[in-house]
Amino acid sequence: MIKYLKEGKAKEDIALNDEQVSRIVSETIKEIEQNGDKAVRELSEKFDKWSPESFKLTEAQIQESIARLSGDIIHDIQFAQNNVRRFAEEQRKSMVDIEVETLPGVILGHKNIPVNSVGCYIPGGRYPMLASAQMSVLTAKVAGVERVIACTPPINGIIPDTTVAAMHFAGADEIYILGGIQAMTAMAIGTETIQAVDMIVGPGNAFVAETKRQLFGRVGIDLFAGPTETLIIADETSDAEIVATDVLGQLEHGPTSPGAIITTSQKLAEETLVEIERQIKLLPTGEVAKAAWEDYGTLIVVDTIEEALEEADKLAYEHVQVMTEDPDYFLHNLKNYGALFLGPETNVAYGDKVIGTNHTLPTKGAARYTGGLWVGKFLKTCTYQKVTEKASAYIGEYAARLCQLENLAGHAEQALIRVRRYGSK
Repeated sequence: MIKYLKEGKAKEDIALNDEQVSRIVSETIKEIEQNGDKAVRELSEKFDKWSPESFKLTEAQIQESIARLSGDIIHDIQFAQNNVRRFAEEQRKSMVDIEVETLPGVILGHKNIPVNSVGCYIPGGRYPMLASAQMSVLTAKVAGVERVIACTPPINGIIPDTTVAAMHFAGADEIYILGGIQAMTAMAIGTETIQAVDMIVGPGNAFVAETKRQLFGRVGIDLFAGPTETLIIADETSDAEIVATDVLGQLEHGPTSPGAIITTSQKLAEETLVEIERQIKLLPTGEVAKAAWEDYGTLIVVDTIEEALEEADKLAYEHVQVMTEDPDYFLHNLKNYGALFLGPETNVAYGDKVIGTNHTLPTKGAARYTGGLWVGKFLKTCTYQKVTEKASAYIGEYAARLCQLENLAGHAEQALIRVRRYGSK
């Protein structure tokens, strides 16, 4: 039996807010299309109070940002980037080009070709999300992308030194201090001073996510990444303090970040509700987390682990943290998730910042049909074929008949001319 102790906002209310965001984004994209750099500058002034001579940082400015950081900060950034790089390199090794002779004289294959250019968005706003630099810029570079540019907004009118350093160490070829809709659109369609890219990636707020959605098709995107989602699956062996900590630790992302708990223990559910209220009062970001929990928090009590699995697959959340007696049950059986965190020893923050897996992940149910950002997202798997004359005549007879079944005379003739040319040899 499924019992909701707490539910978040109705889907209708969320959809209404999405419509408002969509309208604003559509109007802003049109403005940038028509006015280019002028519109970008006006939007940057309006939203970020930022209008430098050039949004693109010079090499000297980048080095000045790095020089302002302590050695410890640089060491920590590079530690995280080394972990991300190692895992990305192993993922890249798993994607191999193939060539096979499927029939005598018929050679088929595929090549994994990097996208030519990518624009990466590194969120700023409430929090300087420097970790997104390694997740996008570094991963694209490991995939072999030739030109990788990166945008991040200023923070209170100041260049965010740590984020700039992270982008630089990750391998960004161009760095722009530019945020929001204007950054994503400028990278995607280009302006007088920003050369357009083939693909835009990276997390962001609702406006950034909607911009990617509306630009998809004109450019490639990684995935539709909305507000952070966290699901914790727990049983009677779990600790209410840890469960509450791990939910609130992600809800601080923003007031629209969904957080859910599914548990087989009524006792744990009740203790966790008390813990959430206690910790909200202590957490420096408690007001943000409180708003998210009140409007987007869900707590479900189920009778069995099997029911927990079923409900988790329905939610298809971005992050799923499992704190049960047998976490591997979910590793082997759960199908819809962005990233899985098994056991109380790990947590979503590890994946967000340092452990090596990518933190740009599917939200809003997209985990039903896609995984998160990884080197494979930056590669096009393109097929090719080579055929001998004898094989061409053989295949051509089948191809012609199949084309004729579809009334495609021109297609059939492509096959038949080769039957006539090569069949007599």
